This record gives sequence, C-alpha cells and structure tokens, in this order.
Amino acid sequence: MANNASISPVFELIKNLFSDRDYVINVSIPEFTCVCPRTGQPDFAVVEINYTPDKSIVELKSLKFYLQQYRDVGIFHEAVINKILDDIREACKPRKIEVVGRFNTRGGINTRVNVSWP
Repeated sequence: MANNASISPVFELIKNLFSDRDYVINVSIPEFTCVCPRTGQPDFAVVEINYTPDKSIVELKSLKFYLQQYRDVGIFHEAVINKILDDIREACKPRKIEVVGRFNTRGGINTRVNVSWP
C-alpha cells in the first residue's frame, strides 16, 4: 500500500476561452478508488469536481490519469478529497472549486466529504 506522497499532480491545462464570464465545469468520476490506510481494503466513491475556471481549465485526460494514481494509495476519505481540491486549485487557480466524495457503504456506514474554496 503506497502513501499519498506518491501522487503526482501533473495536469495539462487548456486556456479558458471564456474567462470574461463565470460558468461552472462539473466533472463526475463514478469509478474512483483508493485504499483504506488501516485495513488495506479498497474504497470506492463517486467524486464530483465543480469549479468556476479563471484563466485555464484542466484537460480531462490528464485529470483521469491523476485520479487513477489513487488506486493503490492508502488514504482516508477526508484526506483524499481535500488533496484533490488542493492539487486542482494549485494547478489551474479557479475562481471557485468544490470537490465532493460519496464513498460506498462499508460496514453499514456511508461517508460523504464536501470541501470547497473560497
């Protein structure tokens, strides 16, 4: 089981052709996986990224490759959702961003983590 230090937040950025207006990009990742750092069991989630871009947007293929790096990473739900927000925020500096993780039921418990900036 790897740790989150092995995640490389390398995104290809595309110029936002509509930076003169506010609009929201909604990206849904229905097959996100990571690993429970305590048990080593896989965790599955739907991750939603909603952001208002400024000068650039994240190219989706690079986002997909970034998220696939978490497959074997032992990381808590709260940590992974906050890290995704931080990495995207650092890369493309959106005006606003929200990341939501809806983790599948495990042991009778559902987890939903919402984080936003500003």
